[in-house]
Amino acid sequence: MVEKLARKSLAEQAYEQIKSEITSGTWKIGERIPKEADLMTQFGISRNTLREAIRALAHIGLLETKQGDGTFVRNDSELKAIMQKRVRESSVQEILEIRHALDREAVILACSRRTEQDLQSLNHYRELCIEASNKKDISMFIKADTALHLAVVKAAHNQLLLDMYANILEEIQFSITSTTDINPSENKHHGHTALISAIKEQNKERAAYEVTEYITYFQQVAIQNGEK
Repeated sequence: MVEKLARKSLAEQAYEQIKSEITSGTWKIGERIPKEADLMTQFGISRNTLREAIRALAHIGLLETKQGDGTFVRNDSELKAIMQKRVRESSVQEILEIRHALDREAVILACSRRTEQDLQSLNHYRELCIEASNKKDISMFIKADTALHLAVVKAAHNQLLLDMYANILEEIQFSITSTTDINPSENKHHGHTALISAIKEQNKERAAYEVTEYITYFQQVAIQNGEK
């Protein structure tokens, strides 16, 4: 026997409406959302119902409430918010193991599918990584290294893999660098010259080996810094 579907509560409906405002881009990341009184009028709900919806959105990471300052948009994607929250709850070693799996698959696909434009992008970010390393500019290095890894995944030409990777890459990079205190000038893999060369030559085995090499390096540094 088919059961009747339960109607959504007012809080659930408010949740969906607020989420729609965020995901559609009406409310942008970093912006403060409208005042409670305005939202109550707009949605035709009580303060308690509105707060219940906002708490739920804050719990998954779409919103962030700052005491005395208001509620702000933190993410524009429910998937991204949930995945980033899950990454933040994981150990550095767990993060590196997942990073290994994703990066390895990405470079293998990239070896088969990369274009000349992909290679130009990889070399551009490689140069930026090396420049940042020479300057010992960690902030610049993290930004360039993040862009480089994202460019590798783009070269794999798998949109689902790219969506998954893009949603957690920033959080992964932050988690690793903030806990292991990695100095780019001391990292022999900065710029990933050997990896890019393997992708250019479409050498899958060597590309996968390079991934294992730099992940192992991060794991060793993390252990030295007491991370498990």
